[in-house]
Amino acid sequence: MSGPAGVMPWLIPIAGLAAILFALYLARDVLSRDTGTAAMQDVAGTIFEGAVAFIRRQYTTIALLAVVGAVVLTIVIGLVENAQSADTNIYGFSLGVRTGAAFLVGAACSMASGIIGMYISVKSNLRTAAAARHSLVGAVQTAMRGGAVSGFLVVSLSLLGVWSMFALYGGFEHPEQAPFLIVGYGFGASFVALFAQLGGGIYTKAADVGSDLVGKVEAGIPEDDPRNAGVIADLVGDNVGDCAGRGADLFESTAAENIGAMILGVGVWTVASKAGWPNPEAWVLFPLVVRAFGLLATIVAIFFVRGREDENPMNMLNRGYWATTLLSAVGLLVVTNVMMNTGSQTGSDGIPTWVWFFGAGLVGLATSVVFVYITQYYTAGSFRPVREIAEASKTGPATNIISGVAVGYETTLVTAVTIGIALLVSHWLGSQANLIENGRNVGGVFGTAVATMGMLMTTAYILAMDTFGPITDNAGGIAEFSHAEAGAREITDRLDAVGNTTKALTKGYAIASASLAAFLLFSAYIDKVNLIFTRTGRPLMNAVDLSKVSVFVAALISVMLVFFFSSLAIRAVGKAASSIIVEVRRQFREHPGIMDYTERPDYARVVDITTRAALREMILPGLVAVGTPIVVGLLLGQEAVAGFLMVGTIGGVMLATVLNNGGGAWDNAKKFIEAGHLTDAAGNVIGKGTPAHAAAVVGDTVGDPFKDTAGPSLHVLVKLLATITLVLAPLFIR
Repeated sequence: MSGPAGVMPWLIPIAGLAAILFALYLARDVLSRDTGTAAMQDVAGTIFEGAVAFIRRQYTTIALLAVVGAVVLTIVIGLVENAQSADTNIYGFSLGVRTGAAFLVGAACSMASGIIGMYISVKSNLRTAAAARHSLVGAVQTAMRGGAVSGFLVVSLSLLGVWSMFALYGGFEHPEQAPFLIVGYGFGASFVALFAQLGGGIYTKAADVGSDLVGKVEAGIPEDDPRNAGVIADLVGDNVGDCAGRGADLFESTAAENIGAMILGVGVWTVASKAGWPNPEAWVLFPLVVRAFGLLATIVAIFFVRGREDENPMNMLNRGYWATTLLSAVGLLVVTNVMMNTGSQTGSDGIPTWVWFFGAGLVGLATSVVFVYITQYYTAGSFRPVREIAEASKTGPATNIISGVAVGYETTLVTAVTIGIALLVSHWLGSQANLIENGRNVGGVFGTAVATMGMLMTTAYILAMDTFGPITDNAGGIAEFSHAEAGAREITDRLDAVGNTTKALTKGYAIASASLAAFLLFSAYIDKVNLIFTRTGRPLMNAVDLSKVSVFVAALISVMLVFFFSSLAIRAVGKAASSIIVEVRRQFREHPGIMDYTERPDYARVVDITTRAALREMILPGLVAVGTPIVVGLLLGQEAVAGFLMVGTIGGVMLATVLNNGGGAWDNAKKFIEAGHLTDAAGNVIGKGTPAHAAAVVGDTVGDPFKDTAGPSLHVLVKLLATITLVLAPLFIR
């Protein structure tokens, strides 16, 4: 590559390394802060030990599954491609080995992302609790910077990983081939993320449900009370589920969607090469460069997280988010202008090609903003949905649950409309660039890819806000557990309510990116199939016929998978929680001194029970998710898999929206009541210890496995369906 466009790809490793160095700076800043009282340090140390023990056991299990998966993948791809092509140096066993190696690298990077997310969170929660003793702003900055360490490291690992694999597999010499060779990287990341999210989600919600039902509902003691044997397991769960699981989730999201966008860039590369445009490989590298600018924008935005002591903490976080978004828009303008310069080629109305794609990228950024505020509306206590659920709690658990379910279903309307508009507008904008290949306008599909990359520019900041949630939740638990000053607990409660919203924001963001990427990855699957058809001289697959019985059956099975998978995940939480409830009840019954603080609960036993239950229960839903698309592909063929992929993605996105937003609304309805905002007709406050609060606790308990286990796991399932079908496409061709 020559000229300014030739310089742009160097920003990929520069931005990745800069983000890592900045993350180390933030980590040093957080770790140098006050660690509070000896009692706080003791609680934090116990949480750290439990989290490390769970992660070690979980990732040992996942690593074994990943190694087996890599070996099977290597053999299968090698045999299938060898049968389809005599050129084994390019395809055959060589491709099988490359795919298996890429799978292992993606799996290893995904595991590293999860471990990093958990470790930094555990180290930040103590500092946040200590800061809350003195300053709201200090506590917000400590938690946000701790979350940003995870955000920067996860996103930079994803960026550098894809870039390194692209370079290693000859991407700079053959940019039209390399993206197809590294799809195993995305599959490996998705494979690990699924089990990490499942295991962590089952653990955290089983511990949360079990400790809440026995502690708050039955024993009538406060949340995070040290007399509750399940509290430490609950606090550990915030880290292994919300941090480690979410880190792996967004790592695989950025990796898989990046590779899919690069595959679609190959179509434009073909147009550019035939037309003699300068730097045709820029279209393949564009997705990586855009994300590099997003990382640089987020580094600057972290310094905008500041405010006043009497300010709403959410406003401080939103200030940084807007800085990230606006700086990302500027970066997007620069990248599209430099890398999509086609010389004399213009699109419709004589407008330069790059302008149309800049518009598509802005659509992605705007979609990110819209989803952030949609999720805030449905999950924050300032708005109608949460208040409606709180009001319904006055008449008992049944009406609370009815109201929460209704809110969850309601959220699908605005979600579907927003996603639909984003896809239509970005596709139309890309189509105006008039990039025609074999009679097909490849610009439209690439426009949706640019929109997806635009949305992913803010991933590091979104992940920082997500990790902010469990850090502040843990900080509240540490403050309660160590009997910190009332002012400290008041601040941590405020931050915890904001953290619930930021965690919900990330889930909404992940669903939105999955929705935009669904069309992208579906198109990448078609391109992969057509690449094989071209090589073997068969007619191309330009459409998927839903009237074919095999395609219809595959689509039916895909929607079934979404609901059955969710059922397994939710049931797993219920079964694991039952074990915890039995154990905590036993300790209360056999050790009455626990209630007057003369006996110490056996926290380690509950942590061990939860760990074993979570690891046992994560296997079945994970294997069902991986195995179903393979069976469908083998039995029904490549076109049926295309229908399976698209319809399953739609079903997964809609159900995840219901579970995420409904669960988040239930949670904050409980906190709305606990904060004293609910009143009766006479204006009297209805707070903790009232029947309405007990009803809200029940609703929150029902919503826990929805929003923190099944919902987030569906994000991963949607991407897994795309990556597994993309990698195994040769196996499905008849």
